[in-house]
Amino acid sequence: MTESILQSLVFRIFLNGLIVVYLICALTLFVYSANCYIMIFLFKRRVKKEMDKNRNFLKDFAAKASDVEWPIVTTQLPIFNEKNVVERLIDNVVKLDYPAGKHEIQVLDDSTDETTPLVAEIVKKYQAKGINIKHIRRSDRSGFKAGALQYGMNICEGSLMAIFDADFLPDSDFLRKTVPFLIEGQEYAASQARWGHLNADYSWLTTAQAIGLDAHFAVEQSARAWNDLYMNFNGTAGVWRKTAIIDAGGWQADTLTEDMDLSYRAQLAGWKMKFVFDVAAPAELPTAVTAFKSQQFRWAKGSIQTAIKLIPTIFRSGDSLLKKVEAFLHLTHYVVHPLILILAVLALPVLFFSKYMLPMEAWFGLLGLFLISTVAPSSLYLFAQRVIYDKAWKKAVFLPWMMCVGVGLAVNNSRAVIEAIMGKETPFIRTPKTGDAPAKAEKKYFTKTNPLIWLEIIFGVYSAAGFAITISSGRFLLGYFMLIYTIGFLFIGISSLIESKRFATVSV
Repeated sequence: MTESILQSLVFRIFLNGLIVVYLICALTLFVYSANCYIMIFLFKRRVKKEMDKNRNFLKDFAAKASDVEWPIVTTQLPIFNEKNVVERLIDNVVKLDYPAGKHEIQVLDDSTDETTPLVAEIVKKYQAKGINIKHIRRSDRSGFKAGALQYGMNICEGSLMAIFDADFLPDSDFLRKTVPFLIEGQEYAASQARWGHLNADYSWLTTAQAIGLDAHFAVEQSARAWNDLYMNFNGTAGVWRKTAIIDAGGWQADTLTEDMDLSYRAQLAGWKMKFVFDVAAPAELPTAVTAFKSQQFRWAKGSIQTAIKLIPTIFRSGDSLLKKVEAFLHLTHYVVHPLILILAVLALPVLFFSKYMLPMEAWFGLLGLFLISTVAPSSLYLFAQRVIYDKAWKKAVFLPWMMCVGVGLAVNNSRAVIEAIMGKETPFIRTPKTGDAPAKAEKKYFTKTNPLIWLEIIFGVYSAAGFAITISSGRFLLGYFMLIYTIGFLFIGISSLIESKRFATVSV
């Protein structure tokens, strides 16, 4: 009798523990998702005033531009093994419209392949035409992109630094529309433009990425900048003030998101960030799942590294509580992926033991949290599409697919979060680009495949079992979530496996 009571007690403790973990994860995920509504609200309360102010400012500035003493701008192009896109990049950047004699171009070339002789040839061609362009090589690749940018800044001519990654193609008037804000606004450390997309319609994967990035740039960045919240530089398609970089401590390579780290440090030092909504620089989206995962891993790990590095300083600052909380949610956003993973793992135990756990009213409450967590990001995505393109309804069909892709990244990004928390260091792995070169001529760059793809597939099969159980028991709403898990994990895992078998992988 005593043994039976003990077993029952242990079982009850186990179930209660399961309930606590499940509820904590569900509630935390709800908080991050509900913040999407706050971003939409903050955007809407300022959009008309800010957009009108920016457009009127540029119009007035253009009228007096001939009398303005334009500062020297150094455009930095950090590259590493970019044979497919580097010629297109340089050809585009030399066409940037800026006062004669005031524009320097630095090609910061850390390449270890045939990109280097190609760059040397292109640079020599433009130097012969009188273009102030320099091919800069370092003795080693220390600090990766951050190291290259710092090295270039130490020998540059400009007081302002424009930065473009290798796959970006800014319009010729980019500097004319971003630099004026730094000329007139001495409080600004940097002006950040939106990212556009060169290949958004290439596949369902690139379409999903484009929709997600549009939400970040159109709504989230605007909401943060216009409401005096912390806003991050996005690593490219922006212009920095050299004195602000120095004042903030320079480019540092102790996180994988050197851009986010620097922009937060600059704002902690008293500088502000300018977001230029009306300027968009098109760029290439990753077309391979493995390349997309590599990019997401870097962003996820770097964000958490930056959070660990700077959140204590942020909370000790004199900023408002709202600003501190929003900074925390911003920097730690990628913890949603471990939460998703935990909820996926607990799905089947919850189904099996639900009759011992929560009353029906509590389950309806949990489902409500899941629905809000699902609808909130979708609302943000659709709102951004309407703001930018005025065609939100055309993208609505992709929302279930976007949820699947987001869930499918949970294993990959959870590993990134865990490594960041544990302090494990990994090198900066850049995202390979294909460019618009002919298929036979382009150099094949791929990322190494991680063995965790098998775990993604296992989670997919596990979720499929949960889906079958929920449907057979008549729990169709919960079954919908299990279906999203199933499709997401299997798509990411199987696609990664196929790519690993199809291509000989090399580190990039």
